[in-house]
Amino acid sequence: MILRVQSPTMVVFEGEVIKVTAEALDGFYTFLPRHIDFVTALVPGLLTMVRPDGREEFLAVDEGALVKQGQRILVSAFSALRGPDLGTLREAVEREFLELAGHEEDARRALTELEADLVRRYVEFERD
Repeated sequence: MILRVQSPTMVVFEGEVIKVTAEALDGFYTFLPRHIDFVTALVPGLLTMVRPDGREEFLAVDEGALVKQGQRILVSAFSALRGPDLGTLREAVEREFLELAGHEEDARRALTELEADLVRRYVEFERD
């Protein structure tokens, strides 16, 4: 099977696999080459794949969708990270979450400043 995992900005993985396991809203699913065509919504978690040489690899995926059609599996997620092992992948996910949290805090701060400016201008408008 060919697995393609993509986020809105990049293709995180594309290659041949013999087995894929992912977590959906209603539990875990394992896909093998003769599995029926299938579509499901994914929850944040690990996607496990087994390469043709038997190596198991992991990807951390955010919410998204998985489509299995024939010998192709497409995973489209808001974000996805690939790591050589679970320890390295965990560190990468933690860094990514910290960076996202920082961006969210910056956005909240900017929104608060905009709201304060709007209130200030409204009060000034009412005085005049």
